[in-house]
Amino acid sequence: MSNILECRSLSFNYGDGNSKTSVLKNLDFRVKTEERIAIIGQSGCGKSTLLNLLAGLDMPSQGEVLIDNKNIANMKERQRTELRAKNLGFVYQFHHLLKDFSAIYNTALPLLINDFDKNEALTKAENILKKVGLESRTNHKPSELSGGERQRVAIARAMITEPACLLADEPTGNLDERNAKDILDLIIELNSNQHTALLIVTHDLSIANKMSRQLELTDGHLNER
Repeated sequence: MSNILECRSLSFNYGDGNSKTSVLKNLDFRVKTEERIAIIGQSGCGKSTLLNLLAGLDMPSQGEVLIDNKNIANMKERQRTELRAKNLGFVYQFHHLLKDFSAIYNTALPLLINDFDKNEALTKAENILKKVGLESRTNHKPSELSGGERQRVAIARAMITEPACLLADEPTGNLDERNAKDILDLIIELNSNQHTALLIVTHDLSIANKMSRQLELTDGHLNER
């Protein structure tokens, strides 16, 4: 299997000199096609920072990050953005939907902002909303949807570009137990059916235990569990 994401000797620090705080220390890590990985650790240990570095949203203090075997440090910001949009989808704890847009337009947004044909984008959005069980809610705005439904739209939006890897940062952390289970089951189903790798950041062991591989971030180091 090929690498979708990779970091080599990755480190990240806050501050300088005597005030420097090392968050991540010399990490080597790979995500391969169709893998299902959990990164666990206590709040504040650097899990979200690692996810942002892997996505090219932040730049490391040392080391390299590769997306689709391309070193993002050698790219201009526009090139990084295009590479990220092509290969990665994102789901966060909070849905970050646009409040004035319907579910179908929120879902289609990643295509529309890249000058995708509008009718084709909306058709793709409608189809993926059906896959996440929202075929009757396509014209509803976020305020008209439940918390679980809003997170389903966020997942549909992340998957509409058919990314090679879905990055999920505490995607069920803002939901009740029943909705959290449904959302996790949906993410795993999409991972399987669309052959998308899944990298999920969580502090919840019950979620981590459903992944095929688990890594724990402790004191800046990443270790297999």
